[in-house]
Amino acid sequence: MHPLALLLLQIAVVLVVARLVGIAFRKIGQPQVVGEMVAGILLGPSLLGAVAPAVYAGLFPVESLPSLNVLSQIGLILFMFLIGLEFDPATMRGHGRTAVVTSYASIAVPFAMGIALSLYLFQHHAGAGLPGRPVTFWPFALFIGSAMSVTAFPVLARILTERNLLSTRLGTIAVACAAASDVLAWALLALVTAVATASGSRDLIVTLGGTTVYALAMVLLLRPALGRLEKAYASQGRLSNDLLGLILVLLLLSAFATEELGVHALFGAFVLGAVMPKEHGFVHALTTRLESLTVVLFLPLFFAFTGLKTQIGLLNEPRMWLDALIVLAVAVAGKFIGSASASRWSGLPWREASALGVLMNTRGLMELVFLSVGLELGVISPGLFVMMVLMAIATTFMTTPALDRIMPARMIRAQRADGTDGGDRFTVLMPVALPSSGPDLLAAAAAIAPPDEAQYVTLHLRPVPGDAIALPPPPDAPDPLAPTLAAAEARGLSVKTLAFASRDIGTDIVDTAEARDADLLLMGWHQPVLSESILGGTVADVLRRAPMDVAVLVNRTAGPWRRVLVPYAGGPHDRAALKIAQRLAHTDGVEVSLLHVVTPGSGTGGLRDSGERFGEVLLKVVEAADSQAALVDEARTGGYDLVIVGADEAWGLRPTLFGRRHEGLFRNAAASLLIVRGGKTTKPTA
Repeated sequence: MHPLALLLLQIAVVLVVARLVGIAFRKIGQPQVVGEMVAGILLGPSLLGAVAPAVYAGLFPVESLPSLNVLSQIGLILFMFLIGLEFDPATMRGHGRTAVVTSYASIAVPFAMGIALSLYLFQHHAGAGLPGRPVTFWPFALFIGSAMSVTAFPVLARILTERNLLSTRLGTIAVACAAASDVLAWALLALVTAVATASGSRDLIVTLGGTTVYALAMVLLLRPALGRLEKAYASQGRLSNDLLGLILVLLLLSAFATEELGVHALFGAFVLGAVMPKEHGFVHALTTRLESLTVVLFLPLFFAFTGLKTQIGLLNEPRMWLDALIVLAVAVAGKFIGSASASRWSGLPWREASALGVLMNTRGLMELVFLSVGLELGVISPGLFVMMVLMAIATTFMTTPALDRIMPARMIRAQRADGTDGGDRFTVLMPVALPSSGPDLLAAAAAIAPPDEAQYVTLHLRPVPGDAIALPPPPDAPDPLAPTLAAAEARGLSVKTLAFASRDIGTDIVDTAEARDADLLLMGWHQPVLSESILGGTVADVLRRAPMDVAVLVNRTAGPWRRVLVPYAGGPHDRAALKIAQRLAHTDGVEVSLLHVVTPGSGTGGLRDSGERFGEVLLKVVEAADSQAALVDEARTGGYDLVIVGADEAWGLRPTLFGRRHEGLFRNAAASLLIVRGGKTTKPTA
């Protein structure tokens, strides 16, 4: 096969496997990057090479690997630039003694334990070094110590974002500690690289001296000059292709300089990102332009190339597996003890301190980058490389379930929702997906439950991406709840707001509604991407799971509702719809009609008089063989502003599985619709 054709096939296979495995891991609550790391190993000799050696040899012949390696290195350079770009020294300030002490301890303790571990590992697991430069103890020990100190900043930030901990005390301390450990670890790796590649003391002095000059020049000379890039971005209001091209040239030159100095190109990429302007809009725009291609295309190639070098079969005797367990135990203990004990001593409660210790054990991709450099330099043996790759995957994998045990998501959501309710007040929770839908939901809530007897809570959930890097929206991004708040101010209503990121929109809506003890969950309708049903997607998920009454608004009319139609067949969802209609009937100027459809000739028990009133509700009885057709006809011709319909079989609606029969009402009635599913539990009203 032609080399180019083979490379294209390799890339396609890697991307498909990485995405599928990554998505599967995301389904079980893991960061997608963990699945992509595992996918790399699955494509290597440990699995594919073992179960289908002919396929493996044909897909990844030895002579094709240099091309794959070059592409993966380009991806790593881009990725390290993004990591440096996310590093902001401001995160290290303003968090008090706890952040400072914990930052130092989260580095010092695992580093010291790594040095101690190297005394045991050096004899059997040191690498062969570069030609003519055998590895001595101290480069090996420094490498093990720095590798034990690594925390994967992007994966950590993603986990914090998913659990809405990023702006909490725990989140800010974790971010500060991760940033500090990564900077120091990269500095140590640069030192290890300089020592490993220097042929003598003179070369070492030249390398270290040149690196020092390079670092000073980047901070003192280039950093002020880079401020012009941010000004150009601000003046243009966007990141132009010319500006992006200039930044990429600077990136390549910085990586080239450190590669020539002997401290690896990745160090130069990280340093350039670290000295770039930190104005949030600029960082967000640059990251947005680069991260998709990097995360989706290049990083899976790096994982695959790492997997090709990971031969689990090298752990072919009990001692090797024992050493692997020792490496894992030291890695977990070092980070956990250093972070948890220091933060507890500084004043954090044990629960938060333990959660911090768990979070700091997130190593992920950063550890793989470290290990790849160590193997490339010959500092560690292939066997130790396998052990530490497994350690990186295991420590990252265990972070999410361990954090869920220490600080369950439900506990975090309850704290975020204040864990309070409105007492006897009728509470309406309104999830706002699109900014334009918020005012309509608020108007409906105010009509159903007047402000003197109700409290209104709006909720906006920002979906979290499944890839490794997750950034909060830029500060100049429009507030999705702003139109709702403006409408509330115009009406003189008091509205409580909640907004956070979410990995599972439906679950977070239901859990927040339970935490707020909501009586009614009022949602807007949005056409699902993969469904033709008007009640599909997230709405269907909430309808299946929410224990309280749920109402879905399809708003089509401007102004207040004056004439309301409620079809009634006696089912539980019809009763919930009638309960909402009765609330509306107490409003001056609102006429509510109750539509009761009977089979022709069946008799109506004296209720045939369509003008008979029951309290505030007008009863209208009609004879028809098809209840749904009668409802559609009445809604279409009766001049109603709103139809409140229960999710009942009589109207072609089912409480757990919505078919397409209700499309007739949706398409043919000009009135607004409020589709109600009665809840299993209802808070007693005053």
